[in-house]
Amino acid sequence: MSLDRKTTALKQLQGHMWRAAYATGLVKGEIFEDVVPAIRKWREAGMKVYIYSSGSVEAQKLLFGYSTEGDILELFDGHFDTKIGPKVESESYRRIAASIGCATNNILFLTDVPREANAAEEADTHVAVVIRPGNAGLTDDEKSYYSLISSFTELFLPSST
Repeated sequence: MSLDRKTTALKQLQGHMWRAAYATGLVKGEIFEDVVPAIRKWREAGMKVYIYSSGSVEAQKLLFGYSTEGDILELFDGHFDTKIGPKVESESYRRIAASIGCATNNILFLTDVPREANAAEEADTHVAVVIRPGNAGLTDDEKSYYSLISSFTELFLPSST
């Protein structure tokens, strides 16, 4: 894990270890304050929200079930992990689209990893790179190429008023 390897077995082990820490209240999933209001707004607009993470589905459910915002699992329509495929391979995004019954060009994928953004774009999904404290820096080329956001509020739909 210290090498940040995205292997499914290591992520599953990580999920098992986290279960005990979350259940005792020693650990809470940190959620940026703009995330929950944005997701609620998207869902009110009829959008579906899925998580695709290199963390196991179990770890995802722990993070969102024991978050700093409380249990927010009801905000998500589903979860995907590396069992669907590596996040750096475009076929993984095609599999997700097929699984949820959606064309890839109707999906917006948010990431902080340019290699994941490249793979998602190759699958014809829309991509925005999220800039948050603690994320790895981007090259000047990456900054000029990708749509960048620093808050989910930047993704609100224009109101119809």
